[in-house]
Amino acid sequence: MSKDIRYSLKKVIPSQKATELNEGWKRADLHVHTSCSYDVPGGKSVHPEVLFNRAVSRGMDYITFTDHDTVEAFDILGWKRDMLIPGVELSVTDLENVGHTIHVNVFELDKAQFREMKSIVTKQHGIFMLIDYLKEQDLPYMYNHPFWFAVGEKPNLFAVPEIARHFPIIEYNMQDLEQKNLFAMSLAHSLGKGMVVTTDSHTGSIGSVYTMAEGDTFREYFSNISKGNYYLVMDDPVWKHITKELAAWVELVFSMNQQEGNEFFTGVRSLDKIINFISTGKITCYPHLNYLTMRFIQKFSMSGIPVLLYILSNRSLVSDIENVMSFYF
Repeated sequence: MSKDIRYSLKKVIPSQKATELNEGWKRADLHVHTSCSYDVPGGKSVHPEVLFNRAVSRGMDYITFTDHDTVEAFDILGWKRDMLIPGVELSVTDLENVGHTIHVNVFELDKAQFREMKSIVTKQHGIFMLIDYLKEQDLPYMYNHPFWFAVGEKPNLFAVPEIARHFPIIEYNMQDLEQKNLFAMSLAHSLGKGMVVTTDSHTGSIGSVYTMAEGDTFREYFSNISKGNYYLVMDDPVWKHITKELAAWVELVFSMNQQEGNEFFTGVRSLDKIINFISTGKITCYPHLNYLTMRFIQKFSMSGIPVLLYILSNRSLVSDIENVMSFYF
């Protein structure tokens, strides 16, 4: 284990230790999706209002939702609400400067700024144009799961460290493999960047991990993280978090009303095929069969087999990332 990783892991603490910090330390889960995201199965448990109340009950001091390329959740909740920080996850496919799609979380934006950013990423497709805009508008932003890549895309691994230099904060994402998160952690430390841990939940598990930093305002909180003054609070390992998320995902899909044309992706291809077959509504008209099928797939997802398959399918990529990281640092 590198010195970078050993140093960074000192920033990881369990929730029990987090309670020992003084009142000036604030909590937030900075990457959460609601039912407004295109890839979240509909349901009351992932409605923005329900998730907001859940975040409050779990002790979050700043609450944000970062749905994919939409701010609909804030139209529902209101843009000026105590504790609520407007956010969005932007997808940027910059083939010239990057070569693959990267995801950027932006906070404290308004609707006019969202429209301008949406135009940049959909028309110009320029990551540096977006970053210039974010700096000009003085908006907090971070680099999401730097070593996650969309299905079917060929990643340009050498671009990742170069792009990361332009971000104040890099994400430790509980939906991604632990080894890839450790690479992200090493990247953040080597570049002198801040780091946050997030659920990136699509099933309502907001606040099961969170980042602590001091700050009477969100801007102060975010600034302290970027300066390295933070703690990553997590109790369960990544594999257990992914396993729970998969089981919750299955339950959401089976509880949906019939929705033709929707597709959902967990990252585990075998499970995705099953989930997307179910989401077409072909068996939802048979409640008993629907329930039995749901229970069977939930047990399969909780068995750990899907996570193992995901780990095995990423072995080659992990090796390639390691080679690139050793080249740069």
